[in-house]
Amino acid sequence: MKKEKEGWKELPIGLVLGAATCLNFETGDWRSEKPVWDAEKCTHCLICWVYCPDSSIIVKDGKVQGIDYKYCKGCGICAEECPPKVKAITMVREEK
Repeated sequence: MKKEKEGWKELPIGLVLGAATCLNFETGDWRSEKPVWDAEKCTHCLICWVYCPDSSIIVKDGKVQGIDYKYCKGCGICAEECPPKVKAITMVREEK
């Protein structure tokens, strides 16, 4: 039987956690903004993939395919590093 995953509200005060707590919740639940990828604008330079600290940029056959929101924390590094003339990634307010 699969156990129900905990949300961020169930985390202890002070954030002192034991080992393997990532199995209990999804880190993507932490964000307040999310990156939105525009496939039409993307040049597949993979700069976003290189800089993403969470490995949330999905790449297949050398091309960006999208963003894995399960792991994306919404830091905005991908949008910041996307070349200014391209701007294929923009940050938007997360709506739950």
